[in-house]
Amino acid sequence: MPAGLNLAAWPLAILLVLNTVLVRAFNGAPTDDFSTVYYAVRRALNGQAVYEQAYHHVDPLYLYNPGATLLLYPLGLVDNFPLARGLFILVNAAAIVGALAILTRVVGHRLSSPLWPASIALAFATETVTNTLTFANINGLLLLALSGFLALGLRGAGGRADRAGRGAGASLWAGIVLGLAITVKPQFAPLLVLPLVKARWFTVAAGIAVPVGLNVVAWPVIPDAGDYLRRLVPYLGTTRDYANSSWDGLRAYFDLPGWAYYPVWVLAAVLVAVAVVLLLRWRNTDPALWALTTTGVLLVGIFFLSSLGQQYYSMWLFPLMFTAVLPRSVFHSWLAWAAAACFLLPVTWTSTHWPDAGRWANFFLGTAGWFLLIVACAASVTGWYLGQRRDAGYTGRHDQPAH
Repeated sequence: MPAGLNLAAWPLAILLVLNTVLVRAFNGAPTDDFSTVYYAVRRALNGQAVYEQAYHHVDPLYLYNPGATLLLYPLGLVDNFPLARGLFILVNAAAIVGALAILTRVVGHRLSSPLWPASIALAFATETVTNTLTFANINGLLLLALSGFLALGLRGAGGRADRAGRGAGASLWAGIVLGLAITVKPQFAPLLVLPLVKARWFTVAAGIAVPVGLNVVAWPVIPDAGDYLRRLVPYLGTTRDYANSSWDGLRAYFDLPGWAYYPVWVLAAVLVAVAVVLLLRWRNTDPALWALTTTGVLLVGIFFLSSLGQQYYSMWLFPLMFTAVLPRSVFHSWLAWAAAACFLLPVTWTSTHWPDAGRWANFFLGTAGWFLLIVACAASVTGWYLGQRRDAGYTGRHDQPAH
């Protein structure tokens, strides 16, 4: 059976990758994330201002901090725009494939198993991968960093490797990789909770030191770096009402009153907190389940609750989805898969009969999916917790000596 599945999965994976990368991504789309970044980095290399932007309009704006700009310097060294864009797409596509390979190993499967090609085929059929590559943004590399952080963190989770010093080395590298991701996207900073509760101090220290250190080094190097704080940070504190699938983005789009907005926000925050706290029960007994699920809960909470959540961020939920092959998983429920369908299916809801409803579905079906996934995570983890408490109670009563 596995051999037969491989025979089916690999052709699908290869054809979908080739079509997504060489046709759809190279064709491009009206939305272009790459040129904004590329020309900003080129300006920085040429000593020109980076953050002199008009923040009152909706054209793509350069949003990276000086440390991230320094990391992106190699991109600006290619002085041919089509070549730079093409290379960037190929690197991100390779990063996605590599991340899926890492996650396959994290959940205990060999790369010769059907899981890897099947995951590639499914991933490259989703909205998040298609738009990431078509828009030519950096999210594929960030998925690779996220997967590397999880794999390295689990490798340094204890045992003989720690006594030999290899576990400490893996923990340090996990922090470095996470720190690089935080530098580019501060949304990853809450993932420092994972090494913190496991007392992986090398990981925590590196995860903080890398973004701080890169920004300290970059500050005198990047032209007008001070404008990042003076001009860009205030803009980042506002909620935009376009290309924003967060709950706050929906509030801004529909101008929701507080009585409709805050109860949902508080409920989602409480559900995220409940899931994260209850998952601690498995941090030592099932570290892969704990790490992958906690990561997914934190990230989907950030997408839904923060001031900006773009639907293609959903790629970073792939580690959570890989738990579906484990004995216990949030994705052993229909609700989790329904949620994933909302934010992953590459379908358009534009309708000639119901134009407003179709437009709203295109904008905010991902928002509904993120909320449903938060509910599914909290409900599943609560059920696991209560089930273990109940089983432990039965065992305790049965073990009591007869009187």
